[in-house]
Formats: sequence, C-alpha cells, structure tokens
Amino acid sequence: MRLSQLSGKEIIDLENGERMGLVGQADLVISEHTGMIESMILPTSSFLGMGKKREEIVIPWDAIRKIGPEMMIIELRQRGYVGE
Repeated sequence: MRLSQLSGKEIIDLENGERMGLVGQADLVISEHTGMIESMILPTSSFLGMGKKREEIVIPWDAIRKIGPEMMIIELRQRGYVGE
C-alpha cells in the first residue's frame, strides 16, 4: 500500500471509537537502519492554531489493528501506549 492511499484515512481508537485525526496529518518515524515505519506522530488539534502549545500523540506502528477503505483502527490502551 502506498502512503498516498493512507493519507485520507481517519484514525479511530478501538477503545472508545474516538476519531483521532487523519493519517495525512501525521508524521512518520522511519528506522534509518531498516527503512521500516516505527510509528506515526499525530498532532492534537487546537482551534485555529491558537491557545496552548500543541501536543503530539505517538502511535506505534504495531498498535494498528486494521486498515480499511476509509479508516485505520488503532489500539493504544491494550498495549499500554496511553496513560502509563
């Protein structure tokens, strides 16, 4: 699958069904040794870029459970990626 095919997909958290953003908004962390994708860094949104400094959500590549035609389902809580 090409990155261009992923870019318009919504990222949905399996735990609560929350829409986290679009893959096209994320930066990819790629291993310089293997060339494999390690994780995605998704910026949290703020209203018109105003307010607090934007934080980021790091989504490890192995947290992805399913990539469908319109969305990508991720599971962060099960693996301990969030809140620990």
